Amino acid sequence: MTDLTPYANQVAALLEARHPDAFEIMLTRSRDLAVEARNGQLDTFRCAEPFGVAVRVKVGSGLGFSFSTSFDEAALKQMVEGAVVGATMQTPDPFCVLPAPLPGGYPVLPHLYDPAFFATPDQEKVERALELERRVLAQDPRVKRVRKCSYSESVYQVLIQNSLGVAAQYQGTQLSLSASAVAEAEGGAQMGWDFAFSHRLDGVDPEKVAAGAAGKAVALLGARPFATMRCPVVLDRHVAAQLLEVLAGSFLGENVHKGKSRLAGRTGERIFSEQVSVRDNGLLENGMGSAPCDGEGVPQQDTALVTSGILQGFLYDSYWGIRLGAASTGNSVRGGVKGPPRLAAHNLHLQPGRSTPEELRAGIGRGVLITDVLGMHTANAISGDFSVGATGYYLEGGELVHPVKGIAIAGNLFELFNNVELVADDLRFFGSVGSPSLRIGELDVSGS
Repeated sequence: MTDLTPYANQVAALLEARHPDAFEIMLTRSRDLAVEARNGQLDTFRCAEPFGVAVRVKVGSGLGFSFSTSFDEAALKQMVEGAVVGATMQTPDPFCVLPAPLPGGYPVLPHLYDPAFFATPDQEKVERALELERRVLAQDPRVKRVRKCSYSESVYQVLIQNSLGVAAQYQGTQLSLSASAVAEAEGGAQMGWDFAFSHRLDGVDPEKVAAGAAGKAVALLGARPFATMRCPVVLDRHVAAQLLEVLAGSFLGENVHKGKSRLAGRTGERIFSEQVSVRDNGLLENGMGSAPCDGEGVPQQDTALVTSGILQGFLYDSYWGIRLGAASTGNSVRGGVKGPPRLAAHNLHLQPGRSTPEELRAGIGRGVLITDVLGMHTANAISGDFSVGATGYYLEGGELVHPVKGIAIAGNLFELFNNVELVADDLRFFGSVGSPSLRIGELDVSGS
């Protein structure tokens, strides 16, 4: 890809002419491809090549932000002017800072970029989506149709530098495959979905995606409710990751300061079961949020948040680190050039245990395996209280007896993670959050 340094130098010259106290430049360029197959034909083909720049300008105790998707001289001057005006008009805030460079440079992440993306024709990528649909339909005769099969990729380049000496530039690639299948039998229908993500073009197995989507749909055929009970519950790793994602904000320094985290002031205390350890690893191989640096040029790192149930600390960017007397953990993120950086996790996950998913079910007299939940967005991220619809399987004697639907699970997430008895070895990420399967001692399950 093109070296972004000349573009950064062009913007830097305009910024220096305004003599701010400090400034930051962020450039990003990408080629994004999205393909969807339906009914054996290409249904969607979208290709875009966005290129943009964002600046932050520090004047006194103010920090202004502006961006441009045009590199026309007039547009860049207008962007710089907007950032300067924003900095001067902002209410003074002594914690508005730009980071200084750290010794040691940036970590090397060779897994982040795969040149094969450029060497492979788009037609082959279209065929991947079409082939995925064929594979899904071939899994089982009860799979009657495929709602959608998608292939998406991005080849991107990022530059971040500031007037204090921070200078980072890296490139990356990523792709994802996803499939949604519908199975039908005896007048009933069930849907199953699966996906895969990789930074490498050959890092995704379409057969696994097809088998996952079709298998989930078929396995739920004949699902029925059962009587309400309080019982042991096994949470599929997808469900466990969704629950952990609700609590992600509790580990952010910003929410600790604003009273939006129940974990404030509890560093060093046991907050979860000793089976539970949580990390945010911004350097994780094949992690969706992995990169050499965060959204303001601070090196990303592997941060322990909970170790054997004990709270170790929180996540910070430069602003909230200085405000709360802590060092940045490299957790500033950006969604592109159109918004300023914000504090967030990169690859938040619950660390895997040593048990197999089958061992989690062993010994359960009567219980439930939860494979999907509905309405998790309604959970209270501060208190942890939740009540959501669910599907899965009724367990008896540790065995799967029959699929279940029309049930609900309710409780408190902090109590749930404090009640974890076993952790499986099947860690998987679903976006930027991952988890293995979990066995919970007891949970309220509402049925018929």
